[in-house]
Amino acid sequence: MTFDREDCTVPDSAIDPRDPQRSAPHTLLRDVRLGSGGPTVDVRSAGGRVVEVMAPGAPEDGARVLRCAGGTLLPGLVDAHVHAVQWAGARRKVSLAAADSAQAAVDLLAAELERRPVPAGELVQGYDFRDGLWPDLLHKDLLERALPGRAVTLFSSDLHTCWLSPAALDLIGRDHPTGVFVEGECMAVTAALPAEPVALRDRWVMEAMEAAAARGVTGVTDFEFADTVEDWTRRLRTAPPTVRVACSIARPLLDAAIGRGLRTGQPVPEGHGVLTVGPLKLFVDGSLNTRTALCHEPYPGADAGSGRLELEPEELVALMERAWAHGVEPAVHAIGDRAATVALDAFAEVGCPGRVEHAQLVRAEDLHRFAALGVVVGVQPAHAPDDRDVAERYWPDRLERAYRYADLLAAGARLEIGSDAPVAPLDPWDGIASAVARTDDERPPWHAEQAIPVGAALAAASEGRTGIAVGDRADLMVTALDPAEVAPQDLRELPVVATLLAGRPTHVADALR
Repeated sequence: MTFDREDCTVPDSAIDPRDPQRSAPHTLLRDVRLGSGGPTVDVRSAGGRVVEVMAPGAPEDGARVLRCAGGTLLPGLVDAHVHAVQWAGARRKVSLAAADSAQAAVDLLAAELERRPVPAGELVQGYDFRDGLWPDLLHKDLLERALPGRAVTLFSSDLHTCWLSPAALDLIGRDHPTGVFVEGECMAVTAALPAEPVALRDRWVMEAMEAAAARGVTGVTDFEFADTVEDWTRRLRTAPPTVRVACSIARPLLDAAIGRGLRTGQPVPEGHGVLTVGPLKLFVDGSLNTRTALCHEPYPGADAGSGRLELEPEELVALMERAWAHGVEPAVHAIGDRAATVALDAFAEVGCPGRVEHAQLVRAEDLHRFAALGVVVGVQPAHAPDDRDVAERYWPDRLERAYRYADLLAAGARLEIGSDAPVAPLDPWDGIASAVARTDDERPPWHAEQAIPVGAALAAASEGRTGIAVGDRADLMVTALDPAEVAPQDLRELPVVATLLAGRPTHVADALR
């Protein structure tokens, strides 16, 4: 596959960040396969839309030409659940994913700091530990012994636990017997920690979105616990967009959002044509790793409990009613099966559209309710292979209810794939591969009966788009191979050779330059 580098790039001076569609190039994609198994065609876009699908050999008419030589043209991917600032920061933190104990995590961190020292006085940060199966307990003293006097903050893979050293506790003016915080306390501590300068953090976020565009991403929903509307409006004043962003509303900012007239799905004022208002994020429960996911049955072990209810049903309904009365749809975090029931009951009572995020455990009697209520299921298939061991430990008697994507599809539910980055990388191909293969290592598929076809996974990763036709928004990607002809495990590494946002190339593979 070859591209004319001069034709397919757009100089910064040609980009109007205030209106990407108006400045979008007249682009001609030559010799692309129109979708998986589709015919070879030429495709023209203009004004941000697909305007022609033609037989090969169409006149160029002054277009910017991408010579695709048989690559497969697909709708751009949309990551339906990211935390943009946390993901941008995680790309620069020490990964603790390989640790199998608290002590091993500390040793790994110390060894990495030997290789890549963090200057004295700066915050040492790590992430991606999974302590659900560890034989020892997290404690601030472990960090103090290994890194005396250093301010250290470590975050679990699910973002529901943070582990601080004594010096880090001093930074935020907190005293705590263990230095370990979960759920709401974890979020409060996260917000209180020193942050990088805004300009630096914004640059990291935009770099992360450029990397996402290189994997075919043309849109994200940002669930960062912040004023995402203001943050993204600010970022796009200084840099052209590489993805569209649906800006979620954090619960404490609901009244302010209502006062500003923000409504889900509507353009953000001064949003450069790519920002829209997203949903209101609400939490019913916690997570599996911390055993705070709310279940109908208790976790194994004496006095283990059945999880944590983070929001009483009456308060959940009241918040949803207030939001929907002002045009704001709710997105309700529910991981355990009882949490899913609580969320669905609330949607039934309020009668509004919206989303349930995660739905990692769902009872059979609740499967049909998502479609019946018009509720989208935001799923993260990459979490299934990541969580299989801890799920087998803590949900051994209910695994038939876990990560049941095939059952949800069969019940008519609409799935939208996200990463929950930084819980998993901001790369929808990781989720697509996990949904199809149900494994991400040498082990056999985990509950293969819940695998879904590649076409269904692609649709779930592109807001339900299943093809490309005249009039469609020209948010597109070209893959080197047809995903339908790739082994499920290999989908994770499928090369994306070009990505277009409103017809403007945001990525061209290095190999083609």
